[in-house]
Amino acid sequence: MKKAAKSVMLFCYRIMASLLPIDKKVIVFNSSMGRNYTGNPRYIYEYMVEKGLDKKYQCIWFFESLPKELPGNYKIVRFKRIKYFYYMAIAKTWVFDCRQPDFLVKKKNVTYIQTWHGTPLKKLALDMDSVSMAEDKDIEKYKNKFYQNAQTWDYLIAQNDFSAKIFRKAFGFEKEMLTIGYPRNDILIRNNTKEYIESLKKELELPMDKKIILYAPTWRDNEFYGSGRYKFNPHIDFELLKEQLEDEYCIIVKYHYLVKDLVDWSPYKGFIFDCDLNYDISLLYLVSDILITDYSSVMFDYSILKRPMLFYCYDYDNYKNNLRGFYFDFEKEAPGPISYETKELIQDILHYDEAKYIEKYSAFSKKYNEVESGTASEKICKLIEETSK
Repeated sequence: MKKAAKSVMLFCYRIMASLLPIDKKVIVFNSSMGRNYTGNPRYIYEYMVEKGLDKKYQCIWFFESLPKELPGNYKIVRFKRIKYFYYMAIAKTWVFDCRQPDFLVKKKNVTYIQTWHGTPLKKLALDMDSVSMAEDKDIEKYKNKFYQNAQTWDYLIAQNDFSAKIFRKAFGFEKEMLTIGYPRNDILIRNNTKEYIESLKKELELPMDKKIILYAPTWRDNEFYGSGRYKFNPHIDFELLKEQLEDEYCIIVKYHYLVKDLVDWSPYKGFIFDCDLNYDISLLYLVSDILITDYSSVMFDYSILKRPMLFYCYDYDNYKNNLRGFYFDFEKEAPGPISYETKELIQDILHYDEAKYIEKYSAFSKKYNEVESGTASEKICKLIEETSK
């Protein structure tokens, strides 16, 4: 959007926000700033559909580009277009999983439910010592913007007590914390069945006779093309993985939503499956037998399933000391083997010993998943009904 057009749009939005009344029946959703249909907002919405609440409320979804058809009764609006500003001006309830644009005006009677998107290993917001992202280089400016944004939230969901304590400090959040587990994880408890998993494998055209590895690394703050566009640079020898593992295993590669690279996986056909960037990772957890990650919060969600987790951390010292820093001793708490090069990773896969990690895994799961009960979506929907009367 050109600068002049953007200014006119924002001016119109300010007028709408000041003049239009709030509609108690309008709820607005987006995931990952309109990039996909995933995460906590998705599962809150789908619970509403399950209970028929999509007929009681007008559910508006914001997207950068138009997605496939969603379930239920809904309206899709393009992110940061004129209708987006209109619905932001009249909606009674906002349901988002990350910070929204600073120009938004939150009226006094609007209820903003910030679901967030993961338990933190990496330091966040006000706890960060430096910032090296494409859109932000000035740490004090970054912290101030984050703090001001967090003051607009009325409710914040935490997956566990550990997160709740960190969020209070890192976001400067003083309103109501909902330590209820994540709505996106309800499916891991309610749908972890052989029949459901087989149906997902058929949908994704995955082999039924091989073990499935999900590789889901995080993004690196300093590896970017521009604002919100990060590189896929995993420092892993996929050729060697194929050579050593393809008889027994196949791999699903799932990028972080900020990674914009399009990788050609055709040389690894039948071994590496590159799923749609918009495919919900909670479903990929269910179909996989093993998770390989690094410092991503996927480890906390996946541990609900009690399946093997391996950590490929080729840049551990640099990430810990120069990029973000950690909230806990990762090497001490990681409930699985940590490797630093591809050959080590292969050996960890082939010789994984569950007994070796059972105590660490149990402690990890108790600390980070104790409140996960499969009912988080239900609790948020009750909150929406209560606050929109």
